Amino acid sequence: MGKTSMGLEENIAGLLCYVLGWITGIVFLVLEKENKFVRFHAWQSIATFLPLSILAWILGAIGVALWWLGGFIFSAISWLIWIIVLILWLILMFKAYQGEMYKLPIVGDFAEARTK
Repeated sequence: MGKTSMGLEENIAGLLCYVLGWITGIVFLVLEKENKFVRFHAWQSIATFLPLSILAWILGAIGVALWWLGGFIFSAISWLIWIIVLILWLILMFKAYQGEMYKLPIVGDFAEARTK
């Protein structure tokens, strides 16, 4: 494991890219200019958690607004997305800590293309 330009071990910085989801992804993308491992995990964090968060928020809001018309389905889907987010969050932090460039389908390729 190497060090980052911020002085952190790259596996720790990779893990930290996921701690607050897309927010820490953006922070590490801005702060780390050289380390490809960290930049990959920052991009993957943003590309994974930002769209899922937006989708869950929108579906949750629709569910609340239309609750009396059967909108509970939207709320249930929103909760399912948040459960998926939690599982991905744990897996991605664990894999980054192990020093793996673990790629999720689609967003992993997106992140990898941005770090070359």
